[in-house]
Amino acid sequence: MTEHHDHAHDHAGHAHGPGHSHAPASFGKAFAIGIALNVGFVVVEATYGVLGNSMALLADAGHNLSDVLGLVVAWVAMVLAKRAPSARYTYGMKGSSILAALFNAVFLLVAVGAIAWEAIQRFGEPAPVAGKTVMIVAAVGILVNGITAWLFASGAKGDINIKGAFLHMAADAAVSAGVVIAGLVILYTGWTWLDPVVSLAIVAVIVWSTWGLLRDSLTLSLAAVPPGIDPDAVRSHLEGLPGVAALHDLHVWAMSTTETCLTAHLLMPGGRPDDAFLMDAAAGIRERFGIGHTTLQVETSADTACTLAPAHVV
Repeated sequence: MTEHHDHAHDHAGHAHGPGHSHAPASFGKAFAIGIALNVGFVVVEATYGVLGNSMALLADAGHNLSDVLGLVVAWVAMVLAKRAPSARYTYGMKGSSILAALFNAVFLLVAVGAIAWEAIQRFGEPAPVAGKTVMIVAAVGILVNGITAWLFASGAKGDINIKGAFLHMAADAAVSAGVVIAGLVILYTGWTWLDPVVSLAIVAVIVWSTWGLLRDSLTLSLAAVPPGIDPDAVRSHLEGLPGVAALHDLHVWAMSTTETCLTAHLLMPGGRPDDAFLMDAAAGIRERFGIGHTTLQVETSADTACTLAPAHVV
């Protein structure tokens, strides 16, 4: 059996679909500024930790250093995603942004797990109240992490790789705020139990906000239909195109955290369409669903047994 492949690609640029819009090029600058700010803060925090003999500050400096690693991973993935395709990596390395988002989601959950464990232990062995120096440094942490989170806020909704970077910084700002607030209240009331309670509350908020990132990055890494795209609506749209009698072997998956691909077989008994039909089909899919990379295979005879027609075959 001879199969004919008609490819409809939208080369005018990928569209901003539901939940899938390109991160602005300026995020490279945001990563550079964010990493520089946080590295500087780690140095200051570690220095005051040594001078003030504060294990709390030294531990938090280590935690902030791990967040720098998270930013570096997200930035490297963004750079790799822009590399041109090769004979082996035919989509380029766009999928690296999905792996970075998954890494940051898991990394963040592990970090808050460590915070939760430390908080639970403090219920049995209350730690000394944080001194004023610790609270001042933590307040600086709110400023540094808050500014860094703000740099990524505009891209957090459209790119889960950027969202991972944003959540890392927002989580750190929340932890620092918890340290300052709990420290002030404890200084005036002596309620040492408030410190682990605030820590666990912050952990709960971070887990709740990170769970969506973990779910979406796992979904994209398994080549599932990206969130925000209804596969049934895509199928109905393609079946409604002029001359299309049937549709099979429909696949929609993420090429990266901002770009989506679609392939499908169209049965068109009236004959093979011209290029204008394919270009219009791709444009319609792009405009309605934000899918910028469409490949369509056209079959003209219902009697031709396409090996990929059964629903259970991929």
